[in-house]
Amino acid sequence: MSAHTMEPKDCGHHDEERRALRRRIFIFILGLLVLILLIIFIVFLILRPSKPSFVLRDTTVYEFNATLSSLLPVATASPTPGFLSSNLQVTVSSRNPNGRIGIYYYQLDASASYRGQQVTLPVLLPESYQGHKEVTDWSPFLIGRSVPVSPYLGDALSQDLNAGMVLLNVKIDGRVKWKVGTWTSGPYHLHVNCPALLMLKASGSGAAASAVARTGLSMKTQLAQHCTVDV
Repeated sequence: MSAHTMEPKDCGHHDEERRALRRRIFIFILGLLVLILLIIFIVFLILRPSKPSFVLRDTTVYEFNATLSSLLPVATASPTPGFLSSNLQVTVSSRNPNGRIGIYYYQLDASASYRGQQVTLPVLLPESYQGHKEVTDWSPFLIGRSVPVSPYLGDALSQDLNAGMVLLNVKIDGRVKWKVGTWTSGPYHLHVNCPALLMLKASGSGAAASAVARTGLSMKTQLAQHCTVDV
């Protein structure tokens, strides 16, 4: 009789021991994971990843045509926008300056802007991984067809075309991840701004101006222009 009355107590005691063992195993595994992540984080801080450096190597202009309406006095009429069509190929190089950290590039969009206004469609650049001290090149075509130009930029663009020099900004926006050993960080926003001074032979003035208007005519400029990089 006494043996039968002890069995439930023994089972409850064994269940409690198993639960306690599972808790200890869970706490041990959780502590181990926290320790590993802490070590990786400390190593990451010690290595202090440097942001990549970007250089605009060259630009090739296949087309750069602008139709600009004369700016009328505000009192008599509202200014009307002009239109800009452009076809450029740019070569941008990125270098990873880190000796122990790799960089993943993804969701990178390249475009060109004039005095703060985007004048080409964004182009998606190929995803890539950049090892230690490696260099990656991209050569996208930046194209804009009959893009409306703010009337307040019309005079400036007309003057630039007549002078044969137009300053564009080649911009790259996207995401990067750092890689240390087998560990990869979360995403960081990447913003790159590359000044590109285009040397153009302009024709026309006033209401209409154009550069490199003939089909098949291209003008290539070697720049080696360093870009500003924010991560």
